[in-house]
Amino acid sequence: MEKTSINIEGLDFPCYELDTVIVGSGAASLNCADHLVSFGHTDIAIVTEKIGGGTSNNTGSDKQTYYKLSVSGKEPDSPYDMAESLYNGGSMHGDLALIEATMSAQEFFHLAQIGVQFPHNSFGGFVGYKTDHDPRQRATSAGPWTSSQMFQRLYDEVKKKNIRIFDEYDVVALLADGDRAVGLIALDKSKLDDETFGLCFFKADNVVFGVGGPGGLYKTSVYPLVQIGAIGLALEMGAVARNLTESQYGLASTKFRWNVSGTYQQVLPRYISTDRDRNDEREFLNEYFPSPGKLLTDVFLKGYQWPFDPRKIPNFGSSLIDVLVYIETVVKGRHVFMDFRQNPLGDSFSFNDLEPEAFEYLKNSDALFGTPIERLQKMNPLAIELYAKNGIDLWKEPLEVAVCAQHNNGGLAGNMWWESNIRHLFPVGEVNGSHGVYRPGGSALNSGQVGSLRAAQRIAKGPKDEPVSKEQFEKTALLKGGELLQMAKHFTSQIYSPQNSAALYRDKFQTRMTNFGSHIRDIEKVEKAIEKAYGQIARFNEQRIANRAQLPFVLQNRHLVLAHAAYLEAIRAYLAKGGGSRGSYLVMDDKGETVLDSLGDAWRYKPEQTELREIILETVLGKNNRFDSRWKPRRPIPEEESWFENVWGKYLDGKIFQVEGDV
Repeated sequence: MEKTSINIEGLDFPCYELDTVIVGSGAASLNCADHLVSFGHTDIAIVTEKIGGGTSNNTGSDKQTYYKLSVSGKEPDSPYDMAESLYNGGSMHGDLALIEATMSAQEFFHLAQIGVQFPHNSFGGFVGYKTDHDPRQRATSAGPWTSSQMFQRLYDEVKKKNIRIFDEYDVVALLADGDRAVGLIALDKSKLDDETFGLCFFKADNVVFGVGGPGGLYKTSVYPLVQIGAIGLALEMGAVARNLTESQYGLASTKFRWNVSGTYQQVLPRYISTDRDRNDEREFLNEYFPSPGKLLTDVFLKGYQWPFDPRKIPNFGSSLIDVLVYIETVVKGRHVFMDFRQNPLGDSFSFNDLEPEAFEYLKNSDALFGTPIERLQKMNPLAIELYAKNGIDLWKEPLEVAVCAQHNNGGLAGNMWWESNIRHLFPVGEVNGSHGVYRPGGSALNSGQVGSLRAAQRIAKGPKDEPVSKEQFEKTALLKGGELLQMAKHFTSQIYSPQNSAALYRDKFQTRMTNFGSHIRDIEKVEKAIEKAYGQIARFNEQRIANRAQLPFVLQNRHLVLAHAAYLEAIRAYLAKGGGSRGSYLVMDDKGETVLDSLGDAWRYKPEQTELREIILETVLGKNNRFDSRWKPRRPIPEEESWFENVWGKYLDGKIFQVEGDV
């Protein structure tokens, strides 16, 4: 790595020149860095907002799942079988499904080798269990903090290899020369008070983009507060996005952001709502269910039917609870809590009302006694401890919850090497939209590891383009750098106004996304929201900040507000195509099926049009600075070349790494 400088308006800005810059420090980014050095590709650096920030190190569940090929037991499995499971979720390219399946075992064993504590039996078999959308028993877990363990062990490897890390740097722009990524601009937050505002440049032949999911887009979100996301930076430069419509939503606590899945539901907590002043407490679910047993069983089923799924609404299915919570919180403006201190239904509560599946589970767990918190103490004491460590005592207070954004199945488009249509830009991890409509639980962790390995292979072993000249890079850098410098001067020279604060600006688009772009969707409301979205983009310069310390926040708003328009445009395109309820969202239709008779005609929804699973929605920024969407047939699962001598020869001369794939 060489350090030089770039002069803008008489000021010298640091410029670091290297082969590959990796954005982000989650499990996917760290894995890519680890593999690159193992392949002998050492002129690299990581640029990250905060080491240990982001989703990988700060999320989990009662048993966080990692999905991979079955590697023990008698049940037969194969990469093609697993690829079918991924592909059958709909709107996923078959070649990506096959790659994620074929390389899942390789990356799983890599994690086990570096110390992630996946359990195995006395014969060395890494046993599995069945997860959602999984026909086998491919799932495994290292406990509630599987992804955090992955981060910690991969971070250890990065430190062992002495990989340079630029910590506390916010990436504020990606740089491209035509359709080729050439570097980025970052904000060194330790130098915000300097004349340069901390702006610095990275010239790189390859940019690995591992910025995670769009946590900063939603008002109600279970993404950790430190996970903002930066997909808008790539959208701004013309990167194609895929399946932005397909996100996952579910019940989560809001004071401390955590999925309330698994045991939290299986112990049968009491659901209550209050008015805005925390008065008028009532068990709001009771009035909607035909019997105590159906209500209690649905609460239990939310444990492993956690994501909202419109297929689980009919006949008083468990996802009806998500709709009713949404009505209480968004439509009525009330607060919803899970209360573990008392049993639901008061004196009418009885375990005997439970349907057999729920009753037998609690019986086998020796948990047919007491209150929800006592059952939770028996079945999963760590679940109580988790909240206690975050300032919430479930023994003494109810837990506020809402239906929250949790994961984006869509994201940036990448080819079979996880390379964008912007050449030399490699989106890895959640920001890469390889998934389809439905995906097996835990497949996101596998996808991040496989995708980052593929990117490392392509960078280290693939064909080499001529590096962009320093002169051409400076031409691109001066243009964008000058624009950002003027922004920094503008925002730090204005008088602060609470009515136009950057925080209020963010709250507006986050609220818009939660109300119109999450799990309840209506085309008329979405169309109105889109126009407001573009109007808000046009008012970007009207924001005000109180001091230079808030400069990173307002510059994050620049790419977040752009990204939320892209997501809304994708949703509109899907609804205009006639798309119905699928994945983790409900499409409202006054001529559709009734959610629940007692809710009336205002709550009717359109069923899924399954033929749309055969096509994929792509979204890209158009010439008029509005987003365009287009439909593309999904690619089938390919037949891979399997004659050993032929593959061996192509591997030895490096030809396999030169194979091009469609984005």
